[in-house]
Amino acid sequence: MDLSHIALQLETAVREAGGIIRTQWNEPRRIQHKGRIDLVTQTDIAVEKALQESLSRILPEADFLGEESAESLDVDGLTWVVDPLDGTTNYAHKLPFVATSVALWTGEEVGVGAIFNPILEEMFIAVRGQGAFRNGERIHVTDTDSLQDGLVATGFPYDADQQAGRIAVWLEKVLARSRGVRRYGSAALDLAYLSCGNYDAYYEINLKPWDLAAGWLLVEEAGGRVSEFDPNAPFSLFSSSVLATNGPLHETMRELLV
Repeated sequence: MDLSHIALQLETAVREAGGIIRTQWNEPRRIQHKGRIDLVTQTDIAVEKALQESLSRILPEADFLGEESAESLDVDGLTWVVDPLDGTTNYAHKLPFVATSVALWTGEEVGVGAIFNPILEEMFIAVRGQGAFRNGERIHVTDTDSLQDGLVATGFPYDADQQAGRIAVWLEKVLARSRGVRRYGSAALDLAYLSCGNYDAYYEINLKPWDLAAGWLLVEEAGGRVSEFDPNAPFSLFSSSVLATNGPLHETMRELLV
């Protein structure tokens, strides 16, 4: 399987799908609730449908796991893992931190990943063993080795009302030790911005495979490290927590989160 060639085709497909977000940006939002604060719009659905069609042409034999159509979280063999519009709440409020995130799971690992913010025109691409890129330029994580000099990103789960105690404890610890904390509302972009050196660390709980698959590869190919909070738990698409860092800050961050 030629992952480089697949990545070129994937970039085209993701750019075309992102065009739907850009075209509908100034149109009225038709918002529905999947949960108390978990939203879906007509744009999420339209982008996922477009990707399901375009990705099936790239690899007809691959399965498709998309946020808006998934009936289960089973990933067995070659699978496209897709978040059509990460940051739907941002989109609903016309905040430009939104992204389409697509990864190709080979059956053993993420082989190719793409994250595209069509509003800010930022395309992140990574291929296993071949590095990570933003708009065609190779990217790398920072070499910051003191958390006091580090900028940290985080996110809040949809059940934040039930997790508020843990979230507050972690936030207090990280705020006390770091340069600052940012919360943009898109896990895919948080991981992408870590991979290109905007952030030094990122942590969150209760993500889904489509939230983290492409970003996981981006961070690793940019020289960073990804794990669960628990040092004894192997990281996977189904991990209940994610800690991603530039590497030097990993253990310092982990100590604050366990």
